[in-house]
Amino acid sequence: MTELLEKNETTALLPKLKIARGRRWDHLELLERIDATGSISSAATAMGMSYKSAWEAVESINNLSEQPLVERKAGGQKGGGTTLTTYGRRVVGAYRRLEQEQAQILKALGSVIDDFDEYYHLIRRYDMKTSARNQFTGKVESMKLGAVNAEVIVDIGGGNTLVAVITNESAEHLKLEIGSEVYALVKAPWVIVTTSEGCKTSARNELHGTVVRCQEGAVNGEVIIELAGGKTVAAIITNDSIESMGLKVGVKASALIKASHVILAVNA
Repeated sequence: MTELLEKNETTALLPKLKIARGRRWDHLELLERIDATGSISSAATAMGMSYKSAWEAVESINNLSEQPLVERKAGGQKGGGTTLTTYGRRVVGAYRRLEQEQAQILKALGSVIDDFDEYYHLIRRYDMKTSARNQFTGKVESMKLGAVNAEVIVDIGGGNTLVAVITNESAEHLKLEIGSEVYALVKAPWVIVTTSEGCKTSARNELHGTVVRCQEGAVNGEVIIELAGGKTVAAIITNDSIESMGLKVGVKASALIKASHVILAVNA
């Protein structure tokens, strides 16, 4: 068993990975297989996942953590690979231990509470799931209240921030204050990609990075931009745009996001 996280570190990470695991695949198993093989392709094949689905899972996990759990390794005779960070191994070890403890707790509750399974099934419905491709966690860095709306700046790590404009009522409902931990959600079609430097736009958010994946579809394509610190932004744009901008792996690009397109959420 890998070294366990300190109690406060584990507790802080649980709600984030709970969202990541709310999908069909067991993301912890994926992390373990990546660690064992050093290859996301081999890990995905062993689990019956597509390569794309595996990368989407990894990007989601990294975006929901203060530190990357998975990192790319460049170079080598085989062209590099993928591996867990030390932090990632500690998280996996802590979570597997937590699962063991949780199983014992649920078993004990089932023996003393009538119809416990029914109630537990209802409680699980409140776990948050979202269709937003981009999910980040961060802390409120600053807030500015206006007559109707509030401007909230969220530090998502790696020197990157997201500006969100929400109503004052929403800010009050979420009980936002400086230092509050929040989720910032952005749908991929809302992200504008540019390779131009120094251009002026009305978008409050400009996240700079490098294209690490670019996949064309029938009409639109998906572009993944890796930011400083290892977090990624996914954008859905037309194939024509991908071609005209010369987007491919290694190209420097920026993700432009309007402040009104950033949705904030908190744990209940």
